[in-house]
Amino acid sequence: MSGDTVDCFNCGNTNPAWAQVCRSCGAPIAHSAVGGRGPGGIFPADQASLISIGVALGSIALAIAVGLFFSGIIPPAPNVPDPTPTPTPIPSVSAEPSISAAPSASGPATPVPTPAPIGTISFGYGLNTTTHEVTDPTNTFAPGTRFCYSILLPEPFGVSSLNEEVVRVEADGSLKVVQPRDSATGKIDVTPGLMIAGYNVSTTALISFGGVGGWGTGNFIIREYRGAELIAEGKFTFTK
Repeated sequence: MSGDTVDCFNCGNTNPAWAQVCRSCGAPIAHSAVGGRGPGGIFPADQASLISIGVALGSIALAIAVGLFFSGIIPPAPNVPDPTPTPTPIPSVSAEPSISAAPSASGPATPVPTPAPIGTISFGYGLNTTTHEVTDPTNTFAPGTRFCYSILLPEPFGVSSLNEEVVRVEADGSLKVVQPRDSATGKIDVTPGLMIAGYNVSTTALISFGGVGGWGTGNFIIREYRGAELIAEGKFTFTK
């Protein structure tokens, strides 16, 4: 390095002593403590230095321009919102199937049992006219005997007459009415304030051999009604 020149420590190129950067590589020039500044001060005035500085600045400007150009060509990534997760469908709970009423069982309806009569009927060959109770109890009668029966209730009759029905049980189990309760012979008298009534009839007259309207022989059921209420019932037999 002479008083008027300085060598570049980077590439070794000789530069004017006042040069601040190498005109060849652009590296900063390190000056020694001695030696004055160049004729133009700290800024170079020669054409070569100015060209070197202009080239360096042009390179920087070109790099910036290229960066701006490509940033304009490549559009920014669109602002895509975060995908909203699809909610898991909740299965709908269907209503429970209606249960239809069970079909009624086919077949005949079960008959409603008839309430048992509140009173009783007793049979015998004789009758106590004071107490109205039968004597010589029996349920089987033959011609020439007396047919006696008494009706006993747990309460007063409350009426002055009863309707009496007599049915014969046939061989096949069917019932045949031999004395309707709504007939003249089906009406019997009682004392309303009493709880017992007794009757004495000829068996022969009831059987009426060969007669019209007789009960005949066989097994019988006699029923006593107070109005529509069956209050007493008994079974007996007429033989030949």
